[in-house]
Amino acid sequence: MPTWMKRLFSKRSPLLFFCVLAFACLPAWAVLGDSAASVLNDQARMKGSLRSVDAKTYVMHEITAQGTVVREYASPAGVVFAVAWEGQFPPDFEQLLGPYYQQAKQATAQQERHGRGPISVNTPGLVVQQSGHPRSFHGQAYIPQLIPQGVEASDIR
Repeated sequence: MPTWMKRLFSKRSPLLFFCVLAFACLPAWAVLGDSAASVLNDQARMKGSLRSVDAKTYVMHEITAQGTVVREYASPAGVVFAVAWEGQFPPDFEQLLGPYYQQAKQATAQQERHGRGPISVNTPGLVVQQSGHPRSFHGQAYIPQLIPQGVEASDIR
């Protein structure tokens, strides 16, 4: 293996895991902080089935496609405040996080990670948790300030 590839794939490359997840992904989802109307666009792009559940304090839109389930949580005001995923492939983080992507990328770069462990970003304006391995990824991202009253972060699964 060439030296440049060894450096790229070394355990000391904290952005590698995040970047691989960002580029080896499924079609786009709703963007955090965006309108819940984008859920139908996501369903069409993913060619998946959509199931919506009204939990009174939020609406959970679940899209299932290609072995991956994406749940988009929308507030009563119609704003996507959280997204969760599980399945064979990770989502496109740049599309998923929208304007929050750079913040997550910078926070990940500042963390000292060992190997391919979980990603955990916990800032005042953004929380992202990602773990798993090929063919079994899961995680969540949410904006704490947008979580509706009466909803707990533990409700986002």
